[in-house]
Amino acid sequence: MPAALLQLGSIVAGVVGSVALIGWLARVVFGSAQVPAPLRRRSPEPVEPPHRPLEVVATDLRRLSRQVAQVPAGVPMARRRGILAAYDDLLAEAAELLEIPTTLLGTPPGTARDAERLRVETALARAGLVVR
Repeated sequence: MPAALLQLGSIVAGVVGSVALIGWLARVVFGSAQVPAPLRRRSPEPVEPPHRPLEVVATDLRRLSRQVAQVPAGVPMARRRGILAAYDDLLAEAAELLEIPTTLLGTPPGTARDAERLRVETALARAGLVVR
């Protein structure tokens, strides 16, 4: 009886080991197995553009400038500030793309930031980007 159990155990171990070996070989052949680092081919990392295209930024800027100009009455202050912050971010991005110096994002909210926003809008218009 013990000899039969040993024989049955060795058959089961052989089948399981064979299946595992075939699975590993299939992954190696089809490329999903972990191959040791020195043997691996390195694919070049995809290079992302350093910034979005100016046309996309201009479209977003025009859309948000309409939203800033037409904020309906009764809108919560958090939403109003969020729209204005997004507009300021886009103005800074457009200024960076057109190499216009700005301190818009570093200026605290208030009159100074409003004046800087107007200056950046004017500088963008002089550079040929119509915002409004």
